Amino acid sequence: MLFRLFLSIIALSVSSTAWAAHDHSGWDALLKRHVVVTGGGTSTKVNYAQFKADRAKLKSYLDSTSSVSQATFNRWSKNDQLAFLINAYNAWTVELILTEYPNLKSIKDLGSIIRSPWKQKFIPLFGKTVSLDHIEHTLIRGSGRYNEPRIHFAVNCASIGCPALRKDAYRGSTLPAQLNEATKDFLRDRSRNRLQGGRLEVSSIFKWYRGDFEKGWRGAKNLNQFLAIYANALGLTKGQQAALHSGKTKVSFLSYDWRLNGS
Repeated sequence: MLFRLFLSIIALSVSSTAWAAHDHSGWDALLKRHVVVTGGGTSTKVNYAQFKADRAKLKSYLDSTSSVSQATFNRWSKNDQLAFLINAYNAWTVELILTEYPNLKSIKDLGSIIRSPWKQKFIPLFGKTVSLDHIEHTLIRGSGRYNEPRIHFAVNCASIGCPALRKDAYRGSTLPAQLNEATKDFLRDRSRNRLQGGRLEVSSIFKWYRGDFEKGWRGAKNLNQFLAIYANALGLTKGQQAALHSGKTKVSFLSYDWRLNGS
């Protein structure tokens, strides 16, 4: 009887270990040291020089993401999976910048005429060597598993036009609140989203990924309805929100700033 109880305890312990979320504390510590909040909380700048000095610690975190097996990943909750993919994307983007920093002005400098930097296969993940595009467009957006348009305010492309790279790591336990905060912070930035003469001018992110915002998240069947959910962050009155939700407000898209988001 005692032997069976002992075996049950061992099995439960092994199971709990296998299901535990990934440890993002190393990435979290790097973000807290090397990311500076600007624009009243709507944006951030990244100290890539300090990141480069801490590259061994960054590599340690990246190695930890590469060591995760597909089977382990599959056992996590959806929120833990999504937090892992967002953090991996952002950390590997920083690593990509560091390969040429400080001799670049934009992440686009790391690409070529025939291949963008996002298509470069340099990331060991789940037993394959993949690209940033693979993480974002195949594993996150293309999987059909998450239906979470707010990831576009979480994954960071190392550019001024991008939503902020957070000062803390994403975690499954707090992911909904973190995504909500990231979305509000981005939409509060009047350099990238603003009402101008009755027309709502927003980031080109909403043009490039429009379909993701029109898949019914919180009932939003079109881009206007999604934006109306965050009317307060956009600084809209109730009347302006109603006009936006009904489709009466025209939406246009601003130019994107691809300059490096360095401090």
